[in-house]
Amino acid sequence: MTYWQALLLAIVEGITEFLPVSSTGHMIIASKLLGITATPFVKLFLVVIQLGAILSVLVVYWKRFFQSFDFYLKLLVAFLPIVVVGLALKKHIDALLESVTTVAVMLLLGGIVLLFVDKWFPQEDPQHGGHPVTNPSWKKAFVIGLFQCLAVVPGVSRSAATIIGGLTQKLTRRAAAEFAFFLAMPTMAAAAVKDIYDYYKEAHTQGITLGHLFSGEEVKLLLLGNVVAFVVALLAIRLFVGFVTKYGFRAFGIYRIIVGGLLLAMLALGLNLQLV
Repeated sequence: MTYWQALLLAIVEGITEFLPVSSTGHMIIASKLLGITATPFVKLFLVVIQLGAILSVLVVYWKRFFQSFDFYLKLLVAFLPIVVVGLALKKHIDALLESVTTVAVMLLLGGIVLLFVDKWFPQEDPQHGGHPVTNPSWKKAFVIGLFQCLAVVPGVSRSAATIIGGLTQKLTRRAAAEFAFFLAMPTMAAAAVKDIYDYYKEAHTQGITLGHLFSGEEVKLLLLGNVVAFVVALLAIRLFVGFVTKYGFRAFGIYRIIVGGLLLAMLALGLNLQLV
């Protein structure tokens, strides 16, 4: 992987992490289009740079971050289902990460769902101003966490699944999106730590010590990816919240259908879009 490829992937991650369009799916597609071989380090890179993106939540919502301890316990409750599902299906998830076909189908199906979300959950968002993010009940937090589990399939979109889960629990569009942002932090941090640990275990079997886990070049690529994803995500969060509060999710549904349809058409024509 070159620096330019890492830069472009980080931009894609920063833009798509908090949009209901699947950041993982877009990075899989971008990796193929850029001709990047799916080495163990590349797969790790695609997960770890999401840390940079989710750290932008701390900057955008730093005034709200010191909420009641009760709120963080509810985040933990919402986080637990993905831990169980992620650990149980880790090998299957890793296999799906190489499938553009899976991404295409999920983008298309998810797009169809987003076309109707605003009709299913009609609402008028109140002025949010400086008020803290909506604090759902314990039950609602758990249900939102169950919805997040759908995102283990590449192309579903963790953001979309979590936001829709919030909408089913009567949260406003803004509150559902913001709760999804907060929930992304423990979820993606855990995913990154788990992948780094697995990467280390594999390297250890080959006699590679912790101090030599990454080459100097790989460290630079990871730093570049996280910094760029962080900066781009800062802009994306602000734009997304304002857009979805005013216009809803239909535009994202149309986008997903177009991208998923194009990918399926390319696959039907015999073009090889699987990562190599």
